[in-house]
Amino acid sequence: MPGQVVWPDRFSLLEPAERLARVARLIRDFHDAVRDFTPPPDACWQVLMPADESDIIAHHDLAPWNLVAGDGDQWAFIDWDTAAPGSRLWDVAYALHGFVPLSADPDWQRTDAEDRLRVFADAYGLDETERRRLVPLLGRRTRAMHDFLRDQAGRGAQPWATLWAEGHGDTWRSDTDYIEQRQERWARALLDG
Repeated sequence: MPGQVVWPDRFSLLEPAERLARVARLIRDFHDAVRDFTPPPDACWQVLMPADESDIIAHHDLAPWNLVAGDGDQWAFIDWDTAAPGSRLWDVAYALHGFVPLSADPDWQRTDAEDRLRVFADAYGLDETERRRLVPLLGRRTRAMHDFLRDQAGRGAQPWATLWAEGHGDTWRSDTDYIEQRQERWARALLDG
């Protein structure tokens, strides 16, 4: 895929609401495309962390660091090595963390985070039940990333041990706390409009 990865230097491409909505629709198109796919019984998956459910083959790493923006309308996700059974909402929760972003880092915090959550959810087409189920998943999915890095670092598994040593675990833990402390805020944004 020709182009450049969005994170971190081209994140401004996602500033306008219509571009964030475009990402949400791209994810929805992918999820719809795999909805009826039945993998062969002997399929092998590289599962890094168990998903909450498994209604589709999920990407498991839908984030700005895996979105390539090419010329014009050519945008595509890369890094499919951990695609495996999972759920739409597990993928969406992870995507929201990166694309809103829902970050404790003051440099990445958004005063318009609620609006961006709503834009994404609307463009993806989440119904009210899905939105209610998504709210607690936002923190759980982020915490799962922290716990995965911690556990892998404890085993000395690479590249996870290096990422842990570089502070990525602290970032995921801080982001989890940030997200969980604002759960009511996210619920209002998603449900009250």
